[in-house]
Amino acid sequence: MVLKRSTFCDTAAVNGAARVHDTPARRREGEREGRKERQRRDVTSGPPPSGQEEEISAASDSFLQPRQEPSAGQKRERHPEMTGIQQSKKWRQEPETMDAYTRQHPKEPFAGADVGIFCQEPPQFGNPYLEDPLLQAYLKAHLPPQAFTEVSADLERFGARLKNEMDSLGRACELKPPRLQQFNAWGRRVDQIITCTAWKKMKEISATEGLIAEAYERRYSSWSRVYQVAKLYLYAPSSGFFTCPLGMTDGAAKVMESLGIPSPVQEAYVNLTSRDPRKFWTSGQWMTERKGGSDVANGTETVARELPDGSYTLHGLKWFTSATDSDISLTLARVMTPEGQVEQGSKGLSLFYLETRDKEGKLNGIQIQRLKEKLGTKQVPTAELFLDGARAHRISAEGRGVASIANMLTITRIHNVITAVASMRRMITLARDYATKREAFGKPLKEHPLHMQTLARMEVQVRGVFLFLMEMSRLLGLEETNMATEQDRHMLRLFTPVAKLYTGKQAVAVISEGLECFGGQGYMEDTGLPAVLRDTQVLTIWEGTTNILSLDVLRSLSKSQGEVLDAFFSSAQAKLEAASSLSELKPSVQTAQSALHKLGQFVQKAGSTGEAGMQLAARDFAYTLARIYGGVLLLEYAARPNASTTDIVAAQRWCQQDLCPIDREEEVGSYNTKAPFLDLSLVYDGSPVLQGKL
Repeated sequence: MVLKRSTFCDTAAVNGAARVHDTPARRREGEREGRKERQRRDVTSGPPPSGQEEEISAASDSFLQPRQEPSAGQKRERHPEMTGIQQSKKWRQEPETMDAYTRQHPKEPFAGADVGIFCQEPPQFGNPYLEDPLLQAYLKAHLPPQAFTEVSADLERFGARLKNEMDSLGRACELKPPRLQQFNAWGRRVDQIITCTAWKKMKEISATEGLIAEAYERRYSSWSRVYQVAKLYLYAPSSGFFTCPLGMTDGAAKVMESLGIPSPVQEAYVNLTSRDPRKFWTSGQWMTERKGGSDVANGTETVARELPDGSYTLHGLKWFTSATDSDISLTLARVMTPEGQVEQGSKGLSLFYLETRDKEGKLNGIQIQRLKEKLGTKQVPTAELFLDGARAHRISAEGRGVASIANMLTITRIHNVITAVASMRRMITLARDYATKREAFGKPLKEHPLHMQTLARMEVQVRGVFLFLMEMSRLLGLEETNMATEQDRHMLRLFTPVAKLYTGKQAVAVISEGLECFGGQGYMEDTGLPAVLRDTQVLTIWEGTTNILSLDVLRSLSKSQGEVLDAFFSSAQAKLEAASSLSELKPSVQTAQSALHKLGQFVQKAGSTGEAGMQLAARDFAYTLARIYGGVLLLEYAARPNASTTDIVAAQRWCQQDLCPIDREEEVGSYNTKAPFLDLSLVYDGSPVLQGKL
């Protein structure tokens, strides 16, 4: 038997496999047989069978620890059981032979080495731009030819950098999360957030790649936003969640621009949109306080005291501040009168700008109470802050703070969508690569129809939300360059909360399904896969939970007096009519039109149910908008002249799901007057919390 080292695993692993067969009973049997064999050989003094020396030597090299021969003058220790056994000089010079059991069953202990020990090849991704034909095709179909040529070349270069450099940096950010040093060695309070080198490198890369600057330089007019969003979409899965401070930085720059870049923030705006790593700043946003997150109108307790020079000092506790290591922040506070009075509600809130450190590098009237322990996004320093006289500048009109951050919410919610869609795309990319490498039941996963059906369903969802994302970025670009129509502006207002809530929920579902594609390895921390799911969960919470955003959708209807919904119906009908010319798409177009008709009927009925009934339907209403328009966008994309067969199949399959869940729920009485009481009873039935109070 010729023994070979495994090409997959090291010797230690092989030793471990060999020891599986080394039971105490087998060792005792082998020792007895070995003694008989040695006695026999002492008598016969015959040489070992031809080739046995080489096999034993190979076994020693492959599996056993090197034999330690005694040094000159050192007496060899003999095993107690060998006392009385006379050994010939010739025998002592030979390597110890196999025991009898090994000789009779030569392949069992060494089977691993004989056939090689299996190690699964891990999933990998290549250049994410070149591996995403949908992104390439979308950009080619929409961007002007010269712009596409330049943008495509840059994204291909950027994709190579992501694969070769940035992805490992992102993983390092996960493995080396930030920590808080509150005191130095001499007892002085320093409140220093210590981040890893990779996190700092991500900031430099963000500047040099123009991940914020590109949107504000507007080299490609309205298409600059589409270009920036495409680049962030590629970057997000490898960013170590540095997309979080980038989203808030983009939002801060947008607010400053919309306010006319007032003098207190002129330097900040230049730095936020800079490509120079030495000048580039990131921004936080400090809105959440102990009494509430989304309810900033009633939950904000921080007060602002005006100073003689027109600046302010801020006093309060910010319960949750993301990317606390940022250079600046925007925050809400209530201006206090000289008599110590403040106005409550949203009308009492103003928007303030502050730098986190002064010119000497000391914290600006800020104490860091602690870093938050979070389910995911552990790469991002998130802290509780006590503002004790932090110097700040009011940049909104007094009492117009909430209105002033509307533009910020648009940007940060779109960034939320970017991360959701990008995370889904990366999970599918890894899963489809793994399906070509992993074998089960005698064939690769890609040859198991059920497995491929699962991946295909995930793919359809990602294609739909990808087009949603790109449509939002297109509309935002038009608005920023004063090229948007009234319908465009209404659609952007309506679909910012719709896309955010829908993609956040879909990302959790798709990525959870994606982990199953790797079996047990999807649950192992050192693969990096579980972190994707943990990080994704924040997308349903940050910048508004699903219910909060559903109510925001209703608010957009009431504030526009229904005009945003008129824009939705008009846009959807126009796109469906254009897609109906393709025979393969006609059944799906009819399905979407039917859902649109049912939605219209519900809206007409809802006028008589009052605000309470509509609020109860808000979540299903938002889902209906998302599913119908996702189908509309896929149908429009599949109807273009050079569409592929898979484009058509994706549109057809999206439309096979329930596009109008609000119709089904309305039919079964989910929104009638009895529903709230029944919901309450179901939740608290038998619970001591409300016993006797229902």
